[in-house]
Amino acid sequence: MAKGEETRKFIIEKAAPIFNTKGIAATSMSDIMEATKLSKGSMYVHFENKEVLACAAVEHNMNMLAERLQKTLSRYKTSKEQLFAYTDFFSDPNHPPVVGGCPLLNFGTEADDTNPVVKEKVNRAIQQSQKLLSGIIEKGISNKEFKADWNAADFATVLFAMLEGGHLMARMSGDNDRMEVIVSNLKKMIEENSV
Repeated sequence: MAKGEETRKFIIEKAAPIFNTKGIAATSMSDIMEATKLSKGSMYVHFENKEVLACAAVEHNMNMLAERLQKTLSRYKTSKEQLFAYTDFFSDPNHPPVVGGCPLLNFGTEADDTNPVVKEKVNRAIQQSQKLLSGIIEKGISNKEFKADWNAADFATVLFAMLEGGHLMARMSGDNDRMEVIVSNLKKMIEENSV
């Protein structure tokens, strides 16, 4: 990797948790300069402005989340185990797999009215998550783990929305009580659709 590319990667890795924790609007280039110990001139050699860096940081956070999730899911063979693992992966929002919490929720909430580029990145990631979940369920139906009439797309939407809503509730309250209720009910729904 060339020196310039290494520096660019270093800046993104340092900036990503700051953007995910503080938000795009509240994060300043000074925050990034402090974290990287680089000068403003060095920053602008690699990123023409904060928005370009923010988009790279959003992408980095979402990729890191996806990679960690895939690594977790790859440990399980059956579709039922994978759905349980997916649910467990997101079950403790106050100790999230990515510093700052769920980047889809964080950046999606901030960008819905203010940043169409980030909004589209988050929307695409949501669609990919639902496609992943639907695929797990469809595979489970094919393997006779789940009932043949289980609507994979509908449950993928419900599971995703309940976990994201639970994240918001847990982060606001600082405890996991309601998230535990959500996880328990999701697992019950999965059990009810198991053969």
